Amino acid sequence: MKTETTIQGLAASLNPARANRKIIGFVPTMGNLHQGHLNLVREARKLCDVVVVSIFVNPIQFGPNEDFDNYPRTLEQDQQLLADVGCDIVFAPTVEQMYGKKPRLTNISISDITDDLCGLQRPGHFDGVAVVVTKLFNIVQPNYAFFGQKDYQQLAVIRQFVQDLNIPLEVIGVPIARAEDGLALSSRNGYLSQEHRAIAPVIYQSLQKAEQQLHAAIELDTVLAELRQTLTDVGFVVDYVEARTPELQKIHTFNQDVVLFVAAKIGNTRLIDNLQVKYTAG
Repeated sequence: MKTETTIQGLAASLNPARANRKIIGFVPTMGNLHQGHLNLVREARKLCDVVVVSIFVNPIQFGPNEDFDNYPRTLEQDQQLLADVGCDIVFAPTVEQMYGKKPRLTNISISDITDDLCGLQRPGHFDGVAVVVTKLFNIVQPNYAFFGQKDYQQLAVIRQFVQDLNIPLEVIGVPIARAEDGLALSSRNGYLSQEHRAIAPVIYQSLQKAEQQLHAAIELDTVLAELRQTLTDVGFVVDYVEARTPELQKIHTFNQDVVLFVAAKIGNTRLIDNLQVKYTAG
C-alpha cells in the first residue's frame, strides 16, 4: 500500500491503472477510521481493481464553534487499518495541497435538500462538503465512490451534485455499521463518557420502535413525538426528529417508503442516526 501526500504523486501512482483501464474505487474520509469506514473499503474492494482512500480533515465544512482543531488525527493507525482491508493507495494531502495559497473564490451550493436537518444546524457545512468532494473526485477520477448511509443527507447531497454537474462516476451508498448494542459507528463516539456511551444506543432502539409503530398503523406525527420524548427523557437534547422520503422531501403520512432521522446531543457529543422504513400497503 502506498501513501501519497501530493496531487502529482497520486496521479503518478494512478497512471498505470488508468493506462490499463482498471476500475478505480474511491473512499473519501476524514481519518480516525472505524469499522464503518473499513466496510466502505471492503465494498470498494469487491467492485474495483484499485482502491484509493483519502484522509483529509476538511476545514471548510466545520462551523466556527465546531471541533476542527480537536478532530482526531490518527494517520499511522489509519494506515495500518487500511492496509489490513486491502486499500491500495492512501491520499493524505495537507490543507495547502488541497486549497493552495490563494483565496478560494469558487463555491458549490446545493439548494432545497440542504435547507433543514443537519443543514439548518450547520449552515455552510454541505457547501464545504460539496467543494472538497468535487475537488477529490477531480483529483482521483474514480469510477465508483463509496459513502456510508449514516450521513444520509450528505449522501443525498453528493448524489445530487454528481447528477447536476455530470461528474462521470457512480456513487454507492453502504449500509450503516453498528456496534453490538446498535449505536451507529462514528468517530465522534470516542468523545462519549462511559455514562453517555451507555445511553447512546437508545437512539437506535427508539428508531426500531418507531418502525414497529408505523407498521402497526400509528400516525406518523404521533410516532415522531414519542420518539423525541423518549430521547429527551433519557437525557438527550434533541436537535431534530424528522421523517422524509428517500429523496429528502417532507412527508406527513406513512403511505410510501420513509426515512426517520435523529440528531441529538448527549453531553457535548452530537450523534446522528437514521432508519429506512419500507412501506407495504395493507
